Amino acid sequence: MVDAGIEVANVLVTNGPWLIAIAAAFGFLMAWGIGANDVANAMGTSVGSNAITIKQAIIIAMIFEFSGAFLAGGEVTNTIRSGIIDSSYFTATPELLVYGMIGSLLAAGIWLVVASALGWPVSTTHSIVGAIIGFAAVGVGADSVSWDKVGGIVGSWIVTPAISGFMAFILFQSTQKLIFNTDDPLSNAKRFVPFYMAFAGFIMSLMTIMKGLSHVGLHFSVTESYLLAGAIAAVVGILGKIAISRLQMSDKADRQTQFKNVEKVFAILMVLTACCMAFAHGSNDVANAIGPLAAVVSVVNSGGEIAAKSPLVWWILPLGAVGIVMGLAIFGQRVMQTIGKNITHLTPSRGFAAELAAATTVVIASSTGLPISTTQTLVGAVLGVGMARGIAAINIGVVRNIVVSWVVTLPAGAGLSIIFFYMIKGIFN
Repeated sequence: MVDAGIEVANVLVTNGPWLIAIAAAFGFLMAWGIGANDVANAMGTSVGSNAITIKQAIIIAMIFEFSGAFLAGGEVTNTIRSGIIDSSYFTATPELLVYGMIGSLLAAGIWLVVASALGWPVSTTHSIVGAIIGFAAVGVGADSVSWDKVGGIVGSWIVTPAISGFMAFILFQSTQKLIFNTDDPLSNAKRFVPFYMAFAGFIMSLMTIMKGLSHVGLHFSVTESYLLAGAIAAVVGILGKIAISRLQMSDKADRQTQFKNVEKVFAILMVLTACCMAFAHGSNDVANAIGPLAAVVSVVNSGGEIAAKSPLVWWILPLGAVGIVMGLAIFGQRVMQTIGKNITHLTPSRGFAAELAAATTVVIASSTGLPISTTQTLVGAVLGVGMARGIAAINIGVVRNIVVSWVVTLPAGAGLSIIFFYMIKGIFN
């Protein structure tokens, strides 16, 4: 009788190159889908407010998404995505983990492509989580799934948009009170916008320092993180004030022209937030997206050994980064249109409130361990801005379609993953 462990090893050794090649192809598809959907979300407010063009958004994403992914995307990633499944259930059958992760990548990738084609801003996290839950629960056993983690994700569907929307509402109202509803809006914009810029610089740098730089061996305490972020904020505020002072605008212009000039001031801020959001997104979500690929490579290369953590092979991060940039460039316009224009009309000042609220929510959620979705955070923030302008300013039909897409994402990812898991298992076994 042949030892089961030897059989497993033989399967992984014999088919190892093929399994890695297939996982890499599907990982690229997943990254492509993230670029078309998630990155489009991050850029949507800046594009929709006309602060930057789609071409400029793509260029910013190419530079900062790739830099964030490659420089701060992580030397180490968890083999099992976010603790959704218990690795001990796969010790005797590591090949099932490999098949499942490959199937999950394909399922989540296909769903992201379909959603992007329809213009639906769905959650990348929920897509991959749903896919992993699907193959694990059906292919291995329901006990292999950490259901408490799933409950937290479902809860975040309500909590995350609510927090982000409330913050965006407050930020938007503050700009109305301090700038737009005053006798001299342009002068007040020149006075207060540098402080908004400093606050944006603080939030964005704090997010990057606390969530990104640890991946490249730079570890800061909480106090050091806040002090460094504060120093960056001061520099951003000063540079912002200099940039604003160079704008050719007349304080004597009529009120309507002054409002247009105020939006020009906020447009400078939106360029900053777009760059920071792209870098932060690249440094975090890219590494998470290619976690299943890293798991496959690790298990195959080790001959079936499942480690708690796996070092990233050198080509994985560039693969993810290139996939993301291509997805945004080729297919990202529809989701950008949904986020930036179809929910409610955005100007640079409104887009700033939405984007900064979203970034702030990410920082708060990360510090408390709440499962977070960039997509839902941004949608909630845009809705908050719309609510501040009155319910009539919101396209209810678009919002309804977005919510439906969120609800459908988990079961869609799970269903596709189950099908692909059994197909791959049948092919290689």
